[in-house]
Amino acid sequence: MQIHTTIDSLRAARKTAGKAAFVPTMGNLHDGHIDLVRQAGEKADSVIASIFVNRLQFGPSEDFDRYPRTLAADCERLEAAGVTHVFAPDEKVMYPEPQHYHVDPAPAQISILEGEFRPDHFRGVATVVLKLLNIVQPDVALFGKKDYQQLMVLRNMVRQLAIPVEVLPGETVRADDGLALSSRNGYLSPDERAEAPRLYRQLARIRDAVRRGDHDFLKLETIAVAELAAHGWKPDYIAVRRQADLQPPVHADDPLVVLAAAKLGRTRLIDNLEI
Repeated sequence: MQIHTTIDSLRAARKTAGKAAFVPTMGNLHDGHIDLVRQAGEKADSVIASIFVNRLQFGPSEDFDRYPRTLAADCERLEAAGVTHVFAPDEKVMYPEPQHYHVDPAPAQISILEGEFRPDHFRGVATVVLKLLNIVQPDVALFGKKDYQQLMVLRNMVRQLAIPVEVLPGETVRADDGLALSSRNGYLSPDERAEAPRLYRQLARIRDAVRRGDHDFLKLETIAVAELAAHGWKPDYIAVRRQADLQPPVHADDPLVVLAAAKLGRTRLIDNLEI
């Protein structure tokens, strides 16, 4: 496995990489990332992963400075999983000058759910992902479904800007108790970690109720929010939405997803379940 810290080095290696699958990450890897890497290996001759903590997608009061940087351990895991090349630039490589050009996704996609609570988040995500796709030029790129709205935004960006890459989703990987794996789970105290699976259980309760024919979504959402709040959470949202565009359901046969974000202590967790 080769580790590249410059764009020129990565691009030179890309010329002989054959069909390439790309997995972008911010590092501090968990089994969900490794699952994406293994899926990527089934789709291409070479797997390229990036490790870059992208300042543009963090709000002013978020955890950019304390986000764990674990490059050496991450590279060991990526090599064991079959990654061919790691692109690990620093900020001076990715942003050698102030980034005056940005990708601004459609307001209807980013003013809801995560966008309501993290106003510039998807602007930063879309900008860095477009830049990484231009650098790596992969044939396939994989993104996890845990960040469901992000996946929608990036799929739409790739389609509307005619970027020649196939975007593939990876299923959310969970701990045995249902908690979605996330780099931020490491912020949880032992007591918070024991409480954290309640978020998944509330989503599963809503999913099961909808499958049984209960379409009073507002009632289901309100009950779940109250249940979390009663156990010390600070919910941002729990919402049943259409899978296609994350807007409220219109037709009875709309494929649905239930999404949630809530703070437990100082840690903000997100999750979703398709229905």
